[in-house]
Order: sequence, then C-alpha cells, then structure tokens
Amino acid sequence: MERLRGMQAPDIIVFAGSGSRNLGRAIANNLGLELGASELLRFSEGNLFVRVLENVRGRDVFIIQGTAFPANDNFMELLFWIDALKRASAASVTAVIPYFSYAKGDKKDEPRVSIRGRVCADAIAAAGADRVVTLDLHAPQVQGFFSMPVDDLISLPVLCETIAARNLHDLVVVAPDAGYAKKARLWANRLQTPTAIADKRRVDHSESAEIVELIGSVEGRTALIVDDFTISAGTLTDAARILIERGATKVYAAVTHALLTGSAMERIDNSPIECLFTTDSVETQPAKLSEKVEIVSVAGLFAEAIRRIANRESISVLFQ
Repeated sequence: MERLRGMQAPDIIVFAGSGSRNLGRAIANNLGLELGASELLRFSEGNLFVRVLENVRGRDVFIIQGTAFPANDNFMELLFWIDALKRASAASVTAVIPYFSYAKGDKKDEPRVSIRGRVCADAIAAAGADRVVTLDLHAPQVQGFFSMPVDDLISLPVLCETIAARNLHDLVVVAPDAGYAKKARLWANRLQTPTAIADKRRVDHSESAEIVELIGSVEGRTALIVDDFTISAGTLTDAARILIERGATKVYAAVTHALLTGSAMERIDNSPIECLFTTDSVETQPAKLSEKVEIVSVAGLFAEAIRRIANRESISVLFQ
C-alpha cells in the first residue's frame, strides 16, 4: 500500500504499546513515519513501567495499544502510556485501541455486576486521553461511556474487499445470532448476496453458545458466517456444522477480532470452515494460528484515520 501523503510529520508522533507492536509498526509505515522510541519494563512482581524516549512537547501523539491477551496488563499499560505522554506535555493524546476488550461489559443485565466498559472508559479519561480511535466495538452505545470523541472504525470494507477477491460461488451471508442480523445485512449489501440467521442460545457466562435453528436457505450455496469477534470459535464451528447439514456446499467465516486460544484452533481445524478471515487487531493470541486463519491488515484504515485527525479533516468517509 502506498504511504499516505499530506502528513505534517513534525507535528505528530506515533507510539505502540506491547499489545500492538506489529500493527503499530505497519500503521507508522503507512504514514511514512518511524515508531516513536519507548520502553516497557515488567518487574518480577508484575508491575509495569513505561518510559517515553522521544520529545513529545507540543506534539499530537497517537498511542496504539490493543487490550487483548493479557487483557488487564495491556489495559493498564495503555493507561500508563497516556499518563506518561500527558505528563511529557504532549499537545494531545489519542488512544488508538484496535481491540477494546471490556466493550463486552456494556450493561447491567443481572444484579450486582459491574458495567466494565464504563469503568474502563472513565479510567482512560482520567489518565488524560483526548480522543479514542477503535475498531468495531461490540456495542455502539459504548461510545457514550466516554467523555471525549470516539471514532469507532469499521472493518467491513477491508474484509469484504478480501472476500470479494476470492470470487466465492453463490455466496450467502449468515448472522450467528439475531443480534447481529442488522450488521450481517450490511455485509450482504456490500457483497450483493442474500442473508440467513442462526438462532443462538447462550445460557451462562461460558464462552460457548448453542445453535438451535437456522432462518433462511443456504442449500447449494457457499455460506459466509460474519461476526464482530470470536473467542472459543464454538459458535462459528457449530454454525458451520449446521450450515453443511442444511445443504451449504462450503463454509467460510469472517470476524473483526479473533481472540483464539488453543482449543479454538483445534475446533477450527476440525470444523467444515474452509477459511476464517480476520484482522490484525489482535496479535497476542496465546497459541499459534491455524493455517485456516487468514489475516487481513487494517493498518491502512487506522493510518488514514490518524492522517485525517492530524490534519483536522473529516473521517466520515471511512464509515462508508
């Protein structure tokens, strides 16, 4: 991808935390920049220590740090980076969070539980962030937890471009549950395909759910299951099995955030899924990715957002 032009390089600087070093490097490369110098120390008792090794006084700073494995360490590291940069007199600090893990805690749906997404949003604000850029929040209303601007980018155009290039025959987009049906229709409109919906039932807080019914026809078609994230891959693989039983000829899957553990890899390898398309929003998975997983980079998307924010331009075009 060509490096983005129109950047006032002396005015901005991009750093990356340990949760997003590879993506951060790719974003900086897209901008024609080098990552800002920094260091992270992990002490034996678990404490983290961050140090900024560049002069950021009066500059607009972007810190790229996902909050996946280990989620709590990476989130605390993000807060420390924000605080260090503000104390170093940065003109502004934008937290670029490719995967905001605690967005799943967006409501109080049972007694005596925390709204974790709100707690994390308050912590980011208290640390001193001026803006947040993230990708495919689990629930759009999480933006309302923040007291600062939030740009919730969408991976759909990037993933759809990759999938369209595969020229999959007689494609049908499948939502893994009714809650994702609206977004699945956006996928279908982009790919110009029909949709189907899997009826999913989740009875507890385990990372698995049961597919109990399929709404729509997939017989004789190539099915594409779409979702915002997967952890255990249980829903994806169960849906794939049912789709094959209902006559689908092949099954693919696409998710924005792939939080995949060892058991998830085994499920994918043993499932009918031909390929799982996902972004590089998560790069700290504890297990080696299956050969069935294809990574699609969103570095260009984040780089364009950063360029537009730095140049005080609208980023609404990125949501089309």
